[in-house]
Amino acid sequence: MSVTERTMAEARVRLGFRNASDQQIAAIAAGVLEGMTGNPAFPDPPVDMMTLQTVMNEFNDAIAARAQRGRIGTAHKNKIRDKLMRRLRQVAHYVEMKCDNNRAVLLSSGFPAKNPSRARTPCPKAVILSIDNGHTTQLCLHVQAIPNARCYELQSAEVGSNGMGPWQDCGKFTNSRLMRVNGLTPGTTYAFQVRAVGGSTRYGDWSDPVSHMCI
Repeated sequence: MSVTERTMAEARVRLGFRNASDQQIAAIAAGVLEGMTGNPAFPDPPVDMMTLQTVMNEFNDAIAARAQRGRIGTAHKNKIRDKLMRRLRQVAHYVEMKCDNNRAVLLSSGFPAKNPSRARTPCPKAVILSIDNGHTTQLCLHVQAIPNARCYELQSAEVGSNGMGPWQDCGKFTNSRLMRVNGLTPGTTYAFQVRAVGGSTRYGDWSDPVSHMCI
């Protein structure tokens, strides 16, 4: 991720209003009112701060009166809550446009900011845990699972008296715990390597080769 992309990712308002409690909404509104009032970075918000203060006061009054008014009080409180959230969203979009992707300026508005996107980490080097014989012409590999791998690539090479032959592609596998390789020659020893596919570098390093005879 480039510096520009990282900056853009950081300079976003963290809304999350729908799942916030009434107290959290009231606290956000109070923070925005304080941060936006007289803030030279945001001279012309779409909702003036006096209007925001009025709606915020209505919301706090509705929260306080809800217990005495039962369901009618709850309905009224929810109506004012929606009204306040609409105002806050209007101001939030304005702040995102005016802050010029500057996280510090965005935070000066009183809005919380989204956390920067974490760069994907590369897949670690794969490890072959064991190789077992399956049926005739088959070997079964067991590989240490890698959390951020989408799948695994496997390659093999025949090992003979003259050394090891060229590597051959054995395909991709999604289950690290059991990779079945078919069509092998009984009595022949094969070396295997595996690598994880995924992460920020797309491919992890090939594992150390592990050999086993097909019987």
